[in-house]
Amino acid sequence: MIKDFYQNKINRLYLFLGGFFITNALIAEFVGVKIFSLEKTLGFSPFNWEIFGVDGLGFNLTAGVVLWPVVFIMTDVINEYYGEKGVKLLSYFTVGLIIYAFAMVYMAIYLAPNEWWTSQSGLLGGGDIENMDLAFKKIFGQGLWIIVGSLVAFLIGQIVDVFTFHKIKQHTGEGRIWLRATGSTLVSQFIDSFVVLIVAFYIGADWELVRVLAIGFVNYLYKFIIAVALTPLIYLAHEIIDNYLGKETADRLKRLAMKNE
Repeated sequence: MIKDFYQNKINRLYLFLGGFFITNALIAEFVGVKIFSLEKTLGFSPFNWEIFGVDGLGFNLTAGVVLWPVVFIMTDVINEYYGEKGVKLLSYFTVGLIIYAFAMVYMAIYLAPNEWWTSQSGLLGGGDIENMDLAFKKIFGQGLWIIVGSLVAFLIGQIVDVFTFHKIKQHTGEGRIWLRATGSTLVSQFIDSFVVLIVAFYIGADWELVRVLAIGFVNYLYKFIIAVALTPLIYLAHEIIDNYLGKETADRLKRLAMKNE
């Protein structure tokens, strides 16, 4: 029975897509603590925009935004072949794993540090670090509201993505993959961009709403550009999967996905 399960291409594909989906979501959560300058990374001077009366804005983003567009594109690929139930199962499972991961990290934070390790300034081969334990806490001890905001935004974004994807496909059929995939991603990313900031910083840190909205607009602009730029990868993924499953099996799987079976 177990051997038959793993020999089934449909099951193997779901395991691979699900594993890649969950891995990207987990990594995005943990690297999200770093704020980076997109402009400086690309080698030019930072922008200095003023939006909604808030000045000094540019593409200062969390490192997690590099991976979240990939997660939402994976959502659309999984949605295409495994339907709403397949995406929701992975989404709920991912949230549970993220909560578990952060619980384990917080447990590690409060373990009593070894004195030798704490005082090692060049342990990781980098520059001087006066207190390794403090650095560990600062990097991994993200604020609770940021975690809550990220998880709430992720779940809402996934539900909206699935709903929008199927609504578009009902009207377009099998054609216009770009419209249902990129379109649903743009809608869900719009909601995700603002929900996470509102929960984490407007509710959790008493930021002014106008500042939260201004930063959310900049974040969404980046996600919009990336989602459009990654559209060709969706077609590449479809071609690889169709060739792997065989056209007959792939088409049958897509039909069942639309029926949510």
